[in-house]
Order: sequence, then structure tokens, then C-alpha cells
Amino acid sequence: MLNLASLYTSYLDYCQYQKNLSIKTLKAYRIDLTQFLVFINELDGSLTKKNLSEFMTSLHKRYQPKTIKRKMASIKAFCSWLEYEEYIQNNPFNRMNMKFHVPHILPKTIPLDIIETLLLAAYQELQGIKTSEFKELVVLRDIAVLELLFASGMRVSELCSLNSDDISLTSGQIRIYGKGAKERIITVTNSSVLSALKKYKVEVGKQVGFSECFFINRMKDRLSEQSVRAIIRKYVQKAKINHHLTPHMFRHSFATLLLEEDVDIRYIQQLLGHSSITTTQIYTHVSVKKQNDILSSKHPRNKLSIK
Repeated sequence: MLNLASLYTSYLDYCQYQKNLSIKTLKAYRIDLTQFLVFINELDGSLTKKNLSEFMTSLHKRYQPKTIKRKMASIKAFCSWLEYEEYIQNNPFNRMNMKFHVPHILPKTIPLDIIETLLLAAYQELQGIKTSEFKELVVLRDIAVLELLFASGMRVSELCSLNSDDISLTSGQIRIYGKGAKERIITVTNSSVLSALKKYKVEVGKQVGFSECFFINRMKDRLSEQSVRAIIRKYVQKAKINHHLTPHMFRHSFATLLLEEDVDIRYIQQLLGHSSITTTQIYTHVSVKKQNDILSSKHPRNKLSIK
């Protein structure tokens, strides 16, 4: 019988060092595969279609379709690797019917006036600082984080992983490393956003000196994703905004608002770092304003003069 526990470790090494997968993806693979191996070890420990089917049934009793789909995809990738490396002759997934009905959930966006209110609260917080240089640095960082999330549409993980040499404050170009270590360049052209980034960087230089990480926390370490969520919550409360906002909603808003301004969806795909246009096309279903504009100005019924 295969030593799946040992092969599982080798597979994760392959994913990390050869496929160069992100820390998040590796963590998900580790959780999903561990869960699967524990389950089949309670049966007979073999990698069979029957055991896979029973595991999938157990998942349906506990999780939503989207989570089940992800977990089974993790196991399928592992089995494909086993087959490619010739540890198994017959991949049990080849004879399985795996169709999932995943509800189509539209991404949540932030209305532009809410984004304006949020940013205004951060700038007002800065104006209220009188003596504390450290507090000024913190608020300048908060403003730079909020401005850059909306200006670039980058993922929160991408923002937190930015290094100082990834950002040119002269040209406004930002080098972003996305999923699968794919690199893309986004240019920030808005003068207010560039000014926020420059002021923050100058203050970091004065108080901390050179930092490899562009965004830092109170301990002068790299800013975490949890900290970015806390920054958003902080200004949501200060602005008395009655909405739950997340970093990813800035990304959705970035894409949707550009689409409403008639930006070609393929440009939006490149800006977001999507590998497939299919991923980006979800935003075509979100833009209610765009639908209204089209139907009010382009619908042929408007040409009929019936009284």
C-alpha cells in the first residue's frame, strides 16, 4: 500500500519549490489533504474511488458547495501528481462524476460616496494630530493603505507583501506579485494617491530609517492582512458608516467602477491580474448603473413615438 503520508509531504514540497505556490494556497492544500488522509485512514487507508466518494459525501454534510469544490480540487491535484510521478497507475478521479452546483454570488462593492466618506475620515484624523510623530506615521500609513487599495485594485495579500523597491514614487509604477508569483505592473497616476504614498514614505524614513517592507506595523515588521482589516474597521467606525467593509470589496469596487466608465474588460483583467477573462466577467453582472445607462440610451423602444 502507498505511504500517502510520506508522499503528501513530497507533494507539498513540489508545490512550494517547483510550482512556487503562495503561502495561502499551500496552507489550504495542507488542511484539505490532511483532512482527507485522516478520513481514509479511518477506513482502510487506500486511495480508491469508493473512499473518495465517501469522503465527498462526508464533506456535503458539513460544508457549502464552494468549500467542497475547493477541497476536492486539492485532492484531485494531489492524485494527478501521484499519477504523473507513477506512484499510481489508475487515478480514481478519472472514473468519478464530480459536478457541483455552486450558487452564483455576485461580489459586494462599496458605493463611491462611502469610499469618499471613509477616506475623508482618515484625512480628518491626520489633521487632528498635534504633537505625536508616531501617531502621525500610523495615520499616514493608514491613508496610504486605503488610497492604494482603491487606486490599484490589488489583493490585500499583494499590498502587504509590497517591498520598498517595488514602488517607484517618481513614476508611480508599482510591481505586484500576484497568485502563482505572476508579476504585473500598475501605474498610480492620481496626484492625491501619490502624495499619500510619498508622505508616508518620508515619515517612515524620518522615524524608522530604511525598511525593506513598504507597509510596516508598530513593531516595524511587515503589515499583516489582519492589520489592514483593522485599519478599515477603525475608519468605518470613525466615519459612522453603517456597512461592513473588507479589503476585497475595494478590489471589487475598483473593477466595477472602471467598467461603468467604459474601460474594456480585458484591460480590467490585466489590472486585476486575472489569468482568465472568465474570472473578470463576473463584474459585467454587477454593474447595475451600466445596465441602466445602456437601456435608457440605447434601447430601440426610445425611438418609438407612440402617444
